[in-house]
Amino acid sequence: MTTANSPNGRRLTARGAKTRARIVSSAADLMFIQGVSATTLDEVLAASGASKSQLYHHFNGKEELVRAVVELVGQRVMERERDALGNVSTIRGLRRWRDALVQNNAVRHGAYGCALGSLASEVSDHDDLAREALAQLFAEWQGLLADVLRRLQDTGRLPSDASIEQLATGLMAALQGGYVLAQTARDVAPMVTSIDMALAHIESLSPR
Repeated sequence: MTTANSPNGRRLTARGAKTRARIVSSAADLMFIQGVSATTLDEVLAASGASKSQLYHHFNGKEELVRAVVELVGQRVMERERDALGNVSTIRGLRRWRDALVQNNAVRHGAYGCALGSLASEVSDHDDLAREALAQLFAEWQGLLADVLRRLQDTGRLPSDASIEQLATGLMAALQGGYVLAQTARDVAPMVTSIDMALAHIESLSPR
């Protein structure tokens, strides 16, 4: 029978790995909608169809489960962003990236914000391991934006003395701030405005 190592060092059978993945996926979905604090282990058990003994076989408690959720959500977000940004080399491409994020958020009227941002706001003050994992994920996301801006610079669309890291930080801040404003307003319009202002600034630096 196929086995694999779990993050806590336990050996998992294929069935065990599937059960663990189902628990983490169910917890991630619930925590995205309800928040980490409001999501109970009993709710996770009900949503995943797992037993209490199965949950505690894979996780020592809620804190460990939340860390697994951070890992899963990070994988989902970064896979999406790598696909979306990996070949972008124009302002138009960045606007298409913006459009896709806004349209996805509009489906929920901005209700739940950014999956990573929502986790960060709840766990960063309580769990250093989760905070560090989230910091690495945000750094990777910002790095993808910086790579796009370097490509713009390499093709002459940004001046050679433009500060790529500062621009990437500003664009990431505009994105995350836009998510928060959309979440509180239940309207994606503030998200559109904040990202567009950042993109307009970047475009204004282009040599005329």
